[in-house]
Amino acid sequence: MKLSKRMKLAEVQEVARELMARDPDVEYAEPDRMMQKMFTPNDPMYTQQWHYFETTGGLRLTTAWDKATGTGVNVAVIDTGYRPHTDMSGKYVGGYDFISDTFVSNDGNGRDSDASDPGDRVVAGECGGGQPTQTQNSSWHGTHVAGTIAAATNNSVGVAGVAYNAKVVPVRVLGKCGGYTSDIADAIIWASGGTVSGVPANTNVAKVINMSLGGGGACDTTTQNAINSARSRGTVVIVAAGNENQNASNSNPANCAGVVTVAATNRAGGRAFYSNYGSVVDVAAPGGETTVSTNGILSTLNAGTGAPGADNYVFYQGTSMATPHVAGVAALMLSKNAALTPDEIESRLKSSSRAFPATCSQCGSGLVDANAAVDAATAIPGPTISETESNNTLATANTVTTTGTTVNANMGSTSDTDYFVVQLPAGKTLTSTLTPGAGKDYDLYVYNSAGTLLGSSENGTGVVDTVTLTNTGGTTAARYIRVVYYSGGTGATNGTYTLKETW
Repeated sequence: MKLSKRMKLAEVQEVARELMARDPDVEYAEPDRMMQKMFTPNDPMYTQQWHYFETTGGLRLTTAWDKATGTGVNVAVIDTGYRPHTDMSGKYVGGYDFISDTFVSNDGNGRDSDASDPGDRVVAGECGGGQPTQTQNSSWHGTHVAGTIAAATNNSVGVAGVAYNAKVVPVRVLGKCGGYTSDIADAIIWASGGTVSGVPANTNVAKVINMSLGGGGACDTTTQNAINSARSRGTVVIVAAGNENQNASNSNPANCAGVVTVAATNRAGGRAFYSNYGSVVDVAAPGGETTVSTNGILSTLNAGTGAPGADNYVFYQGTSMATPHVAGVAALMLSKNAALTPDEIESRLKSSSRAFPATCSQCGSGLVDANAAVDAATAIPGPTISETESNNTLATANTVTTTGTTVNANMGSTSDTDYFVVQLPAGKTLTSTLTPGAGKDYDLYVYNSAGTLLGSSENGTGVVDTVTLTNTGGTTAARYIRVVYYSGGTGATNGTYTLKETW
């Protein structure tokens, strides 16, 4: 059918859903979209930024750039500050230095409006306790992170940035030997538009905060309160999972509530050898592995080993490098739909992520897909329904009639089994996504009408389970989705989970 007027994609998708819902003779309906050539920047080093465009382990940015570039969005980089760089010309706005300790700050003073990075070089033993064990040159860490987010793009210089029309608010909290929780918490509050005593108001409020930093231990109250404060003002907080090859539940602020925690993948799309993992991880993104330098993440840097030197570009690795990929994608999403809340950004990043092309156990819902995330930013959410008991057999399965439906369900007891059924049209692919929530381990199975198992997912505690199957037959076929208890909470309060069905 031909529409009488031009409509947004999300509106056309809703028309298609209504057609399928109202007319049983409609096998499926979807927009007939006009395709265009994909944008490819002319930055000379872009061809080395595999993490943006490669089919296997890349972010799928090229198609996303045809829809969004980050215009109108400020991203706060809470890090080591910034260095002016040719490829970041005009990209920085405002900023503040929150380091209160003069030794850590390394710039001769405490807090002030100068967020530039003087360098964080330390000699062996300078940080106390014999640390570091050898001299470490200045990292210019914040400059690398900022370049990934918003380096000038298509300017025939250097590299490209994920959200190249976004602006970066540099907020300095890390210096020699690291940075204090109190400074970081104040930076979170200020960057998101909150009030910090003795600090001028931020006139460039960030809707996205990138924190490629962390340490060990539980999330402290000071940091959690700051995160809660930022979220209350509509700012999404995106943090690195950590680089210790351990469970991220032991890493702060990765284990704080309400943040988007990011694991790192390698060029093959599997978990990078150093990346933390676990149930607190939400998504993963390219972080690289510099065992081969060109398999790292290429971005803006400074050549100085101590004090600042000339502009340059370097391959780094780490969850610190993965996190700005996600922050950049969040900026792309917000440039398409400024009304998105922090929770909506997180949920749409997760629901639009793609399956890992290589092993990435406990790396969250998937590998972030920039193109799908931008589409999800404006998509009209599918309907939500509630499970109806008793649905413990194929014969009593709850029917899901509309693609994109989310089922709010409950695992009543350790012996409970819940069935749902979808009538899957020929040629269509069904994706079933089970989200059990923290502390629960439920498993997911899909059967045909004869009760033959077609697919399953048995991930660990708190980890999302996903099964994707295609109806290769010539007619519509019933697909039965079964959710089974393995461990964790049950009952009306502790046994809740969601099941999303799309096809």
